[in-house]
Amino acid sequence: MALKWPVRDTPGPGQESVWDYPRPPRLERVDRHVRVVFAKRVIADARQAWRVLETSHPPSYYLAPGDVDLALLRPASGGSFCEWKGLAGYFDVVVGEAVAARAAWAYPEPSAQFLPIRDHLAFYPAAMDECTVDGERVRPQPGGFYGGWITGDVAGPFKGEPGTAGW
Repeated sequence: MALKWPVRDTPGPGQESVWDYPRPPRLERVDRHVRVVFAKRVIADARQAWRVLETSHPPSYYLAPGDVDLALLRPASGGSFCEWKGLAGYFDVVVGEAVAARAAWAYPEPSAQFLPIRDHLAFYPAAMDECTVDGERVRPQPGGFYGGWITGDVAGPFKGEPGTAGW
């Protein structure tokens, strides 16, 4: 099967294209209000965050442990490896009887370039009831594997959609 290369969406006013993001990815500090809600509980509420910008991916947001209700996280089995950031560990989000399995992750020993996000938490928006950036509800990056947050200020197309495995 022939690989279908993406056609870049033209960014509108106030948008940035994920096709202008670098590879290897860049870490960027942002002063944005980021909230994560699950089972009607605020899991995280931050006024600053780090975002990782990588070609073809909407940003993933990493929140300082002090901005996350760590009592609602339970270490999960397994991990994954990112060629840029290193080995990630996963967490279940648990609120009473409600459990979102492997819904958050962190890098306890990231590579040198990503040391600022050591032990910061990122969340899969598809697993949460609601994730917002500056009050805007996030759409999850398609595909289930990636944890990018799609907002109105990013233009795609985004890796994870059908037919994008070879990008």
